[in-house]
Amino acid sequence: MSDKEKTSDTDNLTLKDFMPDVSKGYMAIAGTKLEGKSDKADEIQIIDALMEVKDPEIPVNIYDLGLIYSIERHYGGDVDITMSLTAPGCPVAGEMPGQVAEKVAELDNVGLVQVTLVWDPPWAPERMSEDAKLALDYGF
Repeated sequence: MSDKEKTSDTDNLTLKDFMPDVSKGYMAIAGTKLEGKSDKADEIQIIDALMEVKDPEIPVNIYDLGLIYSIERHYGGDVDITMSLTAPGCPVAGEMPGQVAEKVAELDNVGLVQVTLVWDPPWAPERMSEDAKLALDYGF
């Protein structure tokens, strides 16, 4: 059998075939359910915590960068956050959701925190706050 005739199932694989399927988002969970709590977590405290998380490649926090798409606070202190990154190839894609979940879970009166990383809609610079645009000299 010649080399041309020798093929295997792995001959046509690409890098994508070795990556986890995150088409529906990547999820990170931190914290624990709070017993006996009936209130929602404070939104301002959550935003303040998110503003402490910085993108390692851009000197601006993830909230002002517009990477946080939604914050859903539930009775009992649980929080669901949907976020994106500036690009799918971002080197912190596997770490950032966990960092966000841990940071928010550190807050008093916050129970279970679930962070979902999504790529749709894709992040765009227009999502940045005016402060972020000014810090990055974007559009001025």
